[in-house]
Amino acid sequence: MRIGVVSDTHGYFDPRLPQRLEGVTEILHAGDVGSPQVLDRLRAVAPVQAVRGNIDAPSLDLPPTLTWRYDGVEIYMLHELPRPQSVLREWAKAVPLEGKQADHCNRFLRTFPEQCRVVIFGHSHEPCLQALAGKLFFNPGSAGKKRFSLPRCCGMLEVLPRGVRATFLSLERYNEDLPGDVWLPVGGL
Repeated sequence: MRIGVVSDTHGYFDPRLPQRLEGVTEILHAGDVGSPQVLDRLRAVAPVQAVRGNIDAPSLDLPPTLTWRYDGVEIYMLHELPRPQSVLREWAKAVPLEGKQADHCNRFLRTFPEQCRVVIFGHSHEPCLQALAGKLFFNPGSAGKKRFSLPRCCGMLEVLPRGVRATFLSLERYNEDLPGDVWLPVGGL
């Protein structure tokens, strides 16, 4: 199963999204949608699930989080992680963790459903793909208009019988490489 993942559109629908997300079963939007028209145009590609971001008006009627299963893999989506994604990267590089760092990481991990295998988030506009404690953390980056010096991109999540793969899909020419894909076996890491 192929699932498109977008975030931080901020009311802008990139005309390349239909091509990049062609053939997906569903599209997940990790917040800062910005307008109902973005959701309508994404729905023309595939069914959409979305969460509320910090710029989203209550009239969009989006939940703060969503949890569901695809082929037995539980996915949890929210707009902003309870800790900066830079801390997530530090923890992933420092495994095994010890002392206070391990305590902070364990407290962070307990904020997500125990059975959750994939956490999708947005907010920072910076693509992020990290595996930590048997969970895949995936920020597809921003699919909205260019902000900061970050790449504009979206993502693809493939749920397969033996695991989950996440990949970035560029929406522009970018002078630096996007992070590679990450494979998470069904049994975890």
